[in-house]
Amino acid sequence: MEKTSKIWMDGKFVDWNDAKVHVLAHALNYGTGVFEGIRVYDTPSGPAIFRLKDHVKRLMDGCRVMCFDLPYTFDEICEAIKETVRVNKKVDYVKPCVFLCGEAVGLNPIGVPLKFTITAVYLGSYLGKEAQEKGASLVTSSWFRPWNLAAPAGCKVNGIYVTSCLAKMEAKKHGADEAVMLNAQGNVAECSGENIFMFKRGKLYTPTTADSILEGITRNSIMEIARDLGYEVIETEISRIDMLTADEVFMTGTAAELTMVANIDKRAIGEGKPGKVGKQLAAKYADVVRGKDPKYEKWLDRV
Repeated sequence: MEKTSKIWMDGKFVDWNDAKVHVLAHALNYGTGVFEGIRVYDTPSGPAIFRLKDHVKRLMDGCRVMCFDLPYTFDEICEAIKETVRVNKKVDYVKPCVFLCGEAVGLNPIGVPLKFTITAVYLGSYLGKEAQEKGASLVTSSWFRPWNLAAPAGCKVNGIYVTSCLAKMEAKKHGADEAVMLNAQGNVAECSGENIFMFKRGKLYTPTTADSILEGITRNSIMEIARDLGYEVIETEISRIDMLTADEVFMTGTAAELTMVANIDKRAIGEGKPGKVGKQLAAKYADVVRGKDPKYEKWLDRV
């Protein structure tokens, strides 16, 4: 990650080094925050934010679940994100975050002040070029994906991602790029920060939102693109055996984009390298986000 110069905080831009909160901020101690990750791409007609409105809608939905009273409208948030991209150089990723900043000890968040920040950075390839080109290596994490009875799994709530961090560290310690997490029923949920798909017997499969996954915006985009290309896409429960015996597996996420999987738990997926379907979808997705296909222009917000 490369830093930028300005961070948007509660309607004003401050220098990167001045974007600070107190050590007793409620979110720092208890994880009470909601965030988003949004990609920015260069297109023939200038920088464009991919599916900005969908990300802002999900951010606001998460705030509703957390009972955060946002002092900004939908349009104001969209414009603030665009302005943050404009005032910084070399931006490909934006992270808006709403969190309880008040100095408080105790679990009761009611009445604790909140802060809204928007940070822009240059992230580059999230999982690295080798994983993108040759396919990523995954392990099945010993940590389960938080399920819907225990946490708002469908929202990007800061505290929930502690489990994702544990799964990610576990994967790295085992020499893998990423971890796949199971849900309470022992079925495939998602990776530490990506949704997961498999291609098997001519059809694409992905877990349902009831399987304790985040309803990913990149996931939704790939599903629509795949159907437009003639693939049948099925949302259903997926077991570990289903996944390990798939012809192809790939991950989708704002940071990871579409990354194919070469092996899981030291077992080759298909031929152990990126497959035809995954490569076709990745190439199409790359064209879409960079404004090379007018059919999907609706997903691009020009800066």
